Amino acid sequence: MSYANLFQEEHLNSAIQRINSLTSETKPLWGKMSVDQMLAHVNVAYVMCYDKSLPRANGLKLFFLRLLIKNQVVGSKPYPKNGRTAPAFIINDSRDFEKEKASLISSLQKTQSLGANHFEGKESVSIGRLTADEWNTLFSKHLDHHLRQFGV
Repeated sequence: MSYANLFQEEHLNSAIQRINSLTSETKPLWGKMSVDQMLAHVNVAYVMCYDKSLPRANGLKLFFLRLLIKNQVVGSKPYPKNGRTAPAFIINDSRDFEKEKASLISSLQKTQSLGANHFEGKESVSIGRLTADEWNTLFSKHLDHHLRQFGV
């Protein structure tokens, strides 16, 4: 399966339209997260990408994370419904819907503005260096999965 190229403006605009069709009352088709929790959950990927103060996996931990999860995260196969998530992505408390939505849109716009070249060979905190295509799949696949979870 191929995913939207969020480095391209038309694909970015389509993703933003989908996000903007959510309301604070939108209910999930599956799973336990509320819509505000889902937006906060998706935002974690961007925090992990842009926050340079986060520790990077290295050595044996990096080896095993790459071996065990890289293909699930950046591979073409869609995420399963109700799949497991990494502890850093678990959001249990209520969040400000509008703030999380604005943060997500801002992160998407920043990513598109920086462009694919910025991401070529950029290091992920958990799975090491990725190609620009892998970064796009990571962002696009995750976003699409959760927008579908909420029917948009």
